[in-house]
Amino acid sequence: MPDRPTGQTPPMNLSTRLAYGAGDLGPAITANVLAFFSLVFFTNVAGLNAAVAGSILLVGKIWDAVNDPIVGLLSDRTQSAQGRRYPWMLYGAIPFGITFFLLWLVPRFSADPGANQQALFWYYVIIGILFNSFYTMVNLPYTALTAELTQDYNERTRLNSYRFAFSIGGSIFSLILALLIFQAFPNPEQQYLILGGICAVISTIPLYWCVFGTSARSKVVARITDAATPTAQNLSLAVNALPQWLQRWLTSTQGEQWRQKSWLVNFLVTFTNVPFLYVIGIYLFSWMAVQVTASILPYYVVDALRLPSANFTVIALIVQATALVLLFFWQRVSDRYGKKATYFMGMVLWMIAQGLLFGLRPDQVSLVYPLAVMAGAGVSIAYLIPWSMIPDVIELDELRTGQRREGIFYSFMVLLQKLGLAVGLFLVGQSLDRAGFLATTPGQPPPVQPETAVQAIRLAIGPFPTAALVCGMVLAYFYPITREKHAEMLLKLHERKKQTQEEA
Repeated sequence: MPDRPTGQTPPMNLSTRLAYGAGDLGPAITANVLAFFSLVFFTNVAGLNAAVAGSILLVGKIWDAVNDPIVGLLSDRTQSAQGRRYPWMLYGAIPFGITFFLLWLVPRFSADPGANQQALFWYYVIIGILFNSFYTMVNLPYTALTAELTQDYNERTRLNSYRFAFSIGGSIFSLILALLIFQAFPNPEQQYLILGGICAVISTIPLYWCVFGTSARSKVVARITDAATPTAQNLSLAVNALPQWLQRWLTSTQGEQWRQKSWLVNFLVTFTNVPFLYVIGIYLFSWMAVQVTASILPYYVVDALRLPSANFTVIALIVQATALVLLFFWQRVSDRYGKKATYFMGMVLWMIAQGLLFGLRPDQVSLVYPLAVMAGAGVSIAYLIPWSMIPDVIELDELRTGQRREGIFYSFMVLLQKLGLAVGLFLVGQSLDRAGFLATTPGQPPPVQPETAVQAIRLAIGPFPTAALVCGMVLAYFYPITREKHAEMLLKLHERKKQTQEEA
């Protein structure tokens, strides 16, 4: 293909966009099922204490704090005929599905309830660690593909629109599937086993569609952009991007050995990228609001609004369907007004909805449905905007360091997504336990919760997510990369590469 300036990659066809979007279907289905049902499954089916249940995913995420950056760094350095990202997705897909299914088993380890609960805790922790490891193997390299498929500022937002259309569509599908299964099978343990099995199979197949449908495009873009690889010159650029006191230490006799460990420099430079710190803060607070709301919603519907449990699935479907419908609308708004302004619009609607949900009473339940629509408008933004910002941050990093390090940056984004889920469930579990929440005895109907537990549920549905969203808006206000600054970065990158080619 003819040489093009950086950022002038050829337009992406529909089949590639669809294949790329399909790559997030499986991770979205599994993440959505875990967000909405895992805490209820642990307390109402497996019979675990609420605090213990909330701790299970948090323990797994401690491992992820190590696992995600390692996979990100390794995927940046992977060399194969399929490219840097695709081998991870190919070999991780089937174990990803198997370990997800194993999460929904309820083994009987002992006739003693106390011993059985302790054994169940360790079973779910071990399977959770394995599942999260394979989730990282398939999802982190996938997310890093965005910056490798296009360098156009607006096309990245459009590409993420397709991604999150599949993502939210998968979430909607998993909720409809759960509703049908729960109606067809009265036994709760059987319900989750069937749900886990079907979702495991459906989550695995689209990953292969993504790999085979986008690999050709990735190779074309790599030829045009001539993506930088780690070299001694790149390492010097990376060191120069650090604060002066770190530069002096790394270039000293004492720091010489550490300077040769380029992985250390990579991580140090990552956290001196100020726009990246804003993006991960925006994403963490937005996603924490999503996960806390999703995890507490089943309890809110049943225990606070006194509605049948089936209504929870309907309300969750309204939120996700609204997010899906508005996804492409917000993409057009972002093209016209910019990412920051679009983020503010969605967050304001979402905050109003969360605040009103806090005060909603059982005799006002008809209002929960329009409030779900408003919340869905904000959730759509939480999916779209932070992920559209991260490729711009990667280009700034390349300008500073001379390296393309998508894996490292996306590893932290994936880590934060899972941390948002884990911390949200942990906090909800701890608050419910302290408020006197009554766990369900396996085989028995759920008990009536005390007023203190109901109040804790209301606090988790209203004030806590609202506070997280306010923090995200403050960070978005100071986010410095605009459309104009991004175009300037691409021009500088193109000039640097042109100069390097002339010198060669």
